[in-house]
Amino acid sequence: MAVCGPGECGERERAVAYRVGELLAARGAVVVCGGGGGVMAAVAAGARAGGGTVVGIRPGGDREGAGPDLSVTVVTNLGEARNAVIVWSADAVIAVGGSWGTLSEVALAMRRGGVPVVVVDGWRVVGPDGGAVPGVRYADSAEDAVKQALG
Repeated sequence: MAVCGPGECGERERAVAYRVGELLAARGAVVVCGGGGGVMAAVAAGARAGGGTVVGIRPGGDREGAGPDLSVTVVTNLGEARNAVIVWSADAVIAVGGSWGTLSEVALAMRRGGVPVVVVDGWRVVGPDGGAVPGVRYADSAEDAVKQALG
């Protein structure tokens, strides 16, 4: 299960991400994230607090900036291209909040197809006609996001 979100976030995003981590750990899901600060740190802390496993996929060539709650740190030296590794490693993607990197992860997950993509408090993706893009799901809470992602 991938959880994506900005490296800098507000308290609401932090609380939602932490709760998503707790809920995923309770369901036995392995959490994959970017392994940095903000939403990534919050989901990692929530999952670890719940006894879960968290894999951080880092963009640089070393572990610098990796969060303390990661179970495993994968150093890629891929920069933002690591976003593809994150979404291709997951059975579902939950995006909490919004940043350009988060938007790229949502887009990559949608291009991949076949996996649920759920957004909480983030980008509202619209098509050229101004209508909603089919396939992106929206949730208003951590509980709703996990339910939509895992069923």
